[in-house]
Amino acid sequence: MEAVQELLPLAREMLAARPRSKLVKLYVLGGVLALVGAVIGLVETVCSPFAAAGRLRDQEAAAAELRAARERRALPEKGKQPAAALCGRALSNRLHAS
Repeated sequence: MEAVQELLPLAREMLAARPRSKLVKLYVLGGVLALVGAVIGLVETVCSPFAAAGRLRDQEAAAAELRAARERRALPEKGKQPAAALCGRALSNRLHAS
């Protein structure tokens, strides 16, 4: 509200000074851009809870998918040695050799 009270004397002063048309266009453009920025900020503030809820749902789905993959990997198959144990040993030896 203080900004509007500051704009009114500025507008009166500009009208009394009879500025060039380019300067008036520049002030109008700046005012319009400021108004658009304020509206965009207001829309983001209003819509952010809905967007956050959507991201939360996506994160929960990804976490559930990871948990399911870990459970599938954790269940050992009969008669087979886990492939992770074989690869881990080979990689550790290879890293030291290079």
